[in-house]
Amino acid sequence: MRKTVLIQMAILLLVCFCINCSNKKEQLEPLTLNAGAPAIADVSLEDDGQIIDDGISQTRQNAITRAVTNISPAVVGINVVQIRRYVQRSPFEDDPFWRYFYPRREFEQRVKGLGSGFIISPEGYILTNEHVVHEAVKIVVTTTDGKQYEADSIGEDATYDVALLKIEGKDFPYIPLGNSDDIIIGEWVIALGNPFGLFDVSSKPTVTVGVVSATGMNFGGAIEGRSYQDMIQTDASINGGNSGGPLVNSLGHCIGINTFIFTGSNYSDGSIGIGFALPISRVKSILPDLKNIGRVDRSFSTGLEVENLNRLEAMMLGISRRDGVIVTRIARRSPAQDAGLEEGDVIVAIDDERVHSTTDVQKIINSLDIREKQQLKLTIYRKGKLQEVELKLEK
Repeated sequence: MRKTVLIQMAILLLVCFCINCSNKKEQLEPLTLNAGAPAIADVSLEDDGQIIDDGISQTRQNAITRAVTNISPAVVGINVVQIRRYVQRSPFEDDPFWRYFYPRREFEQRVKGLGSGFIISPEGYILTNEHVVHEAVKIVVTTTDGKQYEADSIGEDATYDVALLKIEGKDFPYIPLGNSDDIIIGEWVIALGNPFGLFDVSSKPTVTVGVVSATGMNFGGAIEGRSYQDMIQTDASINGGNSGGPLVNSLGHCIGINTFIFTGSNYSDGSIGIGFALPISRVKSILPDLKNIGRVDRSFSTGLEVENLNRLEAMMLGISRRDGVIVTRIARRSPAQDAGLEEGDVIVAIDDERVHSTTDVQKIINSLDIREKQQLKLTIYRKGKLQEVELKLEK
């Protein structure tokens, strides 16, 4: 009996040992990978690192980096020599006797300036801001390959603050002009240019990235004689020297020209994230005029003549001499006559902008775009009352 029990225990131990060996054998069998993939033992540490590096490199590439790669060669640095005119007041300005011997002194001075631009055609046409090349006697364009070209000004428009330049050559890289009318608030944008003259260091544009903060930003009246309407606001950093450079969307299409910034009280020239660009659709509308006639044709007729109020006229009307301008002539069969204006009317505002003198009228007129603005709203003073009239503009 005892012998039988011992035999049974031995058999049970043998069975357990066999089962345990079988489990270990299964655990030691090699893993099977996906078809076509190398076995782990076949991948060296060097190959493994390369696979990881390639994966990281692919994830670093995105729409922004691809757009920058494509458009950077078309961005240029612009250096100019400008003529600045200065007037030195006489210390005896208010004395009629000594003023004769010490009159005002006017003089000119050559100064250097810089900005940015971008090529818009293989033939070498370049867009920039007019204020970058204003009264320039020499314009030098530097491309990203380090070459320098003396550029010709083909057309300039101070009101829009746009200038069209041309350099000699062919097959230049260029940036396609997009559509600023379908901008999405919050979409990514890229500002490229030559801030602080850094283009001169490496012949390469600097890149800042942000979003479209707002569109349709209108700045009332004319700023230094320029009309900034329907502007694009962006928080992409724009600094001194960026003026004239492109504002580009993630598709690599230009949607604006970087123009000016707002700065905080503690920043003399630095960006605080409030920059503005001219909408490219507005710029495209004047390109034919700039290219063909060198300016924008804004000629129109009103049939209206005005003068500053003199002291006697102001007293008779019971107003101040600075309260407006007086209508002195109305041409027959003219827009002014059709609007119902009369000689002796005092124009006190144009499109809600206050008028104090004929200089104000000229500034407002110069800021108009006859292509977009077909009529003016005049606020006039007549027989002791204010009233509004619509004046249609005609070519």
